[in-house]
Amino acid sequence: ACIFILLPGLSDGGKLLVVPMGGSHWFSMQQVVEKLISRGHEVVVVVPEVSWQMKMTQAYTVKTYPVSYTLEELDNAFHEYVAVHLKDLPFPLNTLALYNSSVHVFRFFFLQCRNLFSSKETLQYLNQSGFDAVLTDPIFMCGATLANYFSLPFVFFMRGFPCSLHYKATQCPSPLSYTPRLFTFNSDHMTFFQRVENALVALLELVYCNSVYEDVIKLSSEVLQKDVSLLDLLNSASIWLLRFEFVFEYVRPVMPNMVFTGGINCAQRKPLSK
Repeated sequence: ACIFILLPGLSDGGKLLVVPMGGSHWFSMQQVVEKLISRGHEVVVVVPEVSWQMKMTQAYTVKTYPVSYTLEELDNAFHEYVAVHLKDLPFPLNTLALYNSSVHVFRFFFLQCRNLFSSKETLQYLNQSGFDAVLTDPIFMCGATLANYFSLPFVFFMRGFPCSLHYKATQCPSPLSYTPRLFTFNSDHMTFFQRVENALVALLELVYCNSVYEDVIKLSSEVLQKDVSLLDLLNSASIWLLRFEFVFEYVRPVMPNMVFTGGINCAQRKPLSK
């Protein structure tokens, strides 16, 4: 409910631009979009012509834009990404394999964003629509770039981030002795050597995250006509709606604009099959 209260202008019925990510990420975001509409807000969802599981309804306006890849190419990149996660490799081979597969699949999504900014008709439509704010999944940064491009406040709706960027951008303390880094597969009860491993991964995080996000940083700098970093794109978010439960995470402080909304994942529940 915090999104409706905290966003200026939306409580009286505003106009929201939604920049989602495809696949399972959209299932939960769609619940928020439909609730916004039921409260009298107008919503426009901008999506690529080729995407995953982006089932839409007539309750909101859908604006599509052309892309320069096929569904088969997108599927192949994702299957490679999943296959690497299923391999039981030792450290650091597991980290290197995950990094390489992440770079490959991320490039397709960054290409989506470049295709969006190449569509002059789409940008003109969005510019003339008079939005009050942007709701976006931040993992591929396109929504954040678009919000900065149109000088609009924006809200993140997300499950997690590589390199602990959601904690770095909001300046949350994240002690290395107790907070395991992504790809280490450690718990918050680490041996001395696991803590050394955790510290090494943390030192490398910004290096490999800058490499993973290299394409979008370059695009954002071109679009915004200034040099930007990952944190530049992230730290101006008005609200972070975190799509997970605080009690299931490792203990750490969070900032006042970070709101846990884990229950929304159960909005469409059904019993398991026999």
